[in-house]
Amino acid sequence: MSIPSCLSTAARSRSLIHSLSSPALGLLCCRLLGPKSASRNMSSRRQMDHLERTASNSRQNAVYPAEVCGIINESETVKRLRLAAHPDFTFKAGQWVDFFIPGVETVGGFSMCSSPGLLQREGVIELAVKYTKHPPAHWVHTMCTVGSRVAMRVGGDFFFDPSPSDPSVDLLLVAGGVGINPLYSILLHTADLLRLSRASGGRGHNVGSAHLCYSAKNTQELLFKSSIIEACREFPDKFSCDFHVTQQSADVDPHLQPFINRGRITEEGLRAHVDPQRTLCYLCGPPPMIEAISKTLTDFGLPKDRILFEKWW
Repeated sequence: MSIPSCLSTAARSRSLIHSLSSPALGLLCCRLLGPKSASRNMSSRRQMDHLERTASNSRQNAVYPAEVCGIINESETVKRLRLAAHPDFTFKAGQWVDFFIPGVETVGGFSMCSSPGLLQREGVIELAVKYTKHPPAHWVHTMCTVGSRVAMRVGGDFFFDPSPSDPSVDLLLVAGGVGINPLYSILLHTADLLRLSRASGGRGHNVGSAHLCYSAKNTQELLFKSSIIEACREFPDKFSCDFHVTQQSADVDPHLQPFINRGRITEEGLRAHVDPQRTLCYLCGPPPMIEAISKTLTDFGLPKDRILFEKWW
């Protein structure tokens, strides 16, 4: 199933800038951009969950309107939104957005699952949202349609944004469940950097390798698996991946079989991809998984400042 194409750049710019004057989004953006901090002044405690948990994280000041221009069922429980972004909207691979929905009090928090390069090329970002009864996720699954307008503010200190002069690192990306989102963004960004380096004859970023360990209940819940495998095949000397399924009952598709491991991510599977001098590890998933794997990596000698994590609740 393909995602519908979005507005042209010119049409997108006119439409999104005009949306700031719509009653709902205009009032929302004005309030958020005003002198009072939304995270300090919102009265509903239910509204504070994402904002409170991320209160110490860096955030951009600006809140930008966006319009949903594509929706796809990524799995039985996850919808992927494609959003036409404001021309001034920017983010780094791995970051998230505060997600403001007109008529919904609670502020959502969703990681980008697309690369900054896609934003530069097409003016869109993508979010993959798992179904829950939490109001923003519930809205995405039950009320959001193509044409729905929202507002977004970028935040987060969990990102991969190397400069061309940085020494190369070998990435170890460890994901649990929907925690794949920011790591998939990082993987896509790394692929974009490799393509740019190849096109420039090796000039530009000095990109190392990337290995992804990704655990989910079953293969249906392994998001983006086909695209991840394609990236590994495009850059076989740079990318590799191990998928883990913990509650798989059906037979595994033959094309996935070489990448599938039954059971949780193991110490042995991680050890082969840890070099204390070169490895930079990004972890995202449930807090217990993050804590256990962080301890394993430090036991392997990986310095704590080379273990970056984001806990999703």
